Amino acid sequence: MALRLGDTAPDFTAQTTEGPINFHEWIGDNWAVLFSHPKDFTPVCTTELGYMASIKPEFDKRHVKVIGLSVDPVENHSRWANDIKDATGHAPNYPVIGDTDLKVAKLYDMLPATVAGTSEGRTPADNMTVRTVFVIGPDKKIKLMFVYPMSTGRNFDEILRVIDSIQLTANYSVATPANWKDGDDVIIVPALSDEAAKEKFPGGWKTLKPYLRVVPQPNKTQTKAAEG
Repeated sequence: MALRLGDTAPDFTAQTTEGPINFHEWIGDNWAVLFSHPKDFTPVCTTELGYMASIKPEFDKRHVKVIGLSVDPVENHSRWANDIKDATGHAPNYPVIGDTDLKVAKLYDMLPATVAGTSEGRTPADNMTVRTVFVIGPDKKIKLMFVYPMSTGRNFDEILRVIDSIQLTANYSVATPANWKDGDDVIIVPALSDEAAKEKFPGGWKTLKPYLRVVPQPNKTQTKAAEG
């Protein structure tokens, strides 16, 4: 079954480079990023796992747990980690799932459920669709899905930007406009009436259209007030 935004992220148990996990238990009350790879010892993925390790503190600050997945055995992941460190200066500092039976890849609709066999003998091209980034909320719902081609390295800074936006919506009933960056003005969600908005945004807002009400980013406003 195809996964959509708002669906519950499928739960599973798996072996990882940091031991066995139950996915939902592992997430706990946090947010999570699951990012997948078609095979170990591939060039683009090597750069991605290293870069993710270098910016993991940014995810930690946002209470986001990070976990990788590659369609290969955990033992291979551990050997690959040495290459990743040599090439990028950073070894993975988060668990990486071993998906030799392709269970998670199929559960997350990255490979057809009809695919038979194991990871043994499969090439990166066979697994080229195992290139999805999932952002999952504490409610275990899927908040974001990005699918990248094998030839294009993922933009993890963009993933952080989207997480900031999603968390703002969850905490403050606001949405973010095109090309929004942290600190820019935001949009009051249409579901919030003007009466309710007055309670949340007593400083008022700018009405561009009846359905488009713009306010300063709430948590930035509070921070500036505290500093003042």
